[in-house]
Amino acid sequence: MHIAFITPEYPIINATRSGGLGTSIRNLAEALAANDVEVTVFVAYQKLNKIVFENKVTIHLIKEKAFPLMNWYFYKKHLSRYVNKVTQEKNIDIIEVPDWTGITAFMNINVPLVVRFHGSDAYFCKLEGRNQKFKNRLFEKLNLKNAKYLISASSFTARETRKLFHLKKEITTIFNSVDTSVFIPIKVDESNDGIILYFGTVIRKKGVFDLIQMFNLLVERVPTATLRLIGKDTIDILGQQSTIELLKKQQSQRAAARTQFIEEVPYENIKEHIAVATVVTLPSYAEALPMTWIESMAMEKAMVTSNIGWANEIMVDGVTGYTIDPTDHQAYAARVTGLLKNPQLRLKMGRAARQQVEKKFSTDVVVKKTLIHYHELFYQ
Repeated sequence: MHIAFITPEYPIINATRSGGLGTSIRNLAEALAANDVEVTVFVAYQKLNKIVFENKVTIHLIKEKAFPLMNWYFYKKHLSRYVNKVTQEKNIDIIEVPDWTGITAFMNINVPLVVRFHGSDAYFCKLEGRNQKFKNRLFEKLNLKNAKYLISASSFTARETRKLFHLKKEITTIFNSVDTSVFIPIKVDESNDGIILYFGTVIRKKGVFDLIQMFNLLVERVPTATLRLIGKDTIDILGQQSTIELLKKQQSQRAAARTQFIEEVPYENIKEHIAVATVVTLPSYAEALPMTWIESMAMEKAMVTSNIGWANEIMVDGVTGYTIDPTDHQAYAARVTGLLKNPQLRLKMGRAARQQVEKKFSTDVVVKKTLIHYHELFYQ
């Protein structure tokens, strides 16, 4: 079987910036290739045209072209022609695409199309309580109309997306995966006074404003603690300025002195920062199945996360860490404080978190489910 992916992001050298979506696609693509499946990835909206062969996966970087009128439409037609040409030449059997902003809208793909729900723009708008642009809504509807099969990264995302788009087709849940041979526990010197780590895009929907309020409270109880935020800054959707600058304005003097903002680091280096963290805090409001959560769990880190939707499919409250309402700053601060002061509890929860990942989210487990499902689809 030859499986292909079309994606707007993929974390390799020469490609544009990639986030959790690209990481989850790369993890799956490389795991499939390691299981002797032929895999091709088409990465759209790039700065150059280039074909790369990496970890048994053939990757096509496809440059974004400029057209005088309706650039979005004609680029999609260009992309469609390119994909169909390679599909015919290389005998690609099936193509998977994400739901986000409807990448295959106005495209005619010549093989069965699978749409995997990593979280559409409509889905995130619903979770964040904001209006969706008409264009994005249209593109996502057309993308889903093109799909022969549907997969979701979490059952919560499947349910919400079904309601949003009034879908009748069957949706199969297959979780995102993490390579548990790469994200492993790393022993470090625990002589630090407590590093509270957040990593990911610094954006409102990830709960960063609640994190700042929580730390204002916590630092009064644990004055030696440090809050470390690693990730790309964004323009806040409400404040219309740098999110980091808005966060700084909300900090107490003591909290500001104990907070570190670090620009995004290369993906291969993020393990070093997870390793030295005492507690990982990820109070997000809008996810499908976040890679940051399962990467931290794989490294045996006790976490305090949000308790929304998808959270119960990943975390076991009180076992792998704590899930809590991000707006309850007092309770959130109390949970983090308790973990900072109890190394034995952190160790116990961290080990339980790793076991949870090995059981449900490891690449070995997820790729087997994916292969079984694709064979059922293709040979039915």
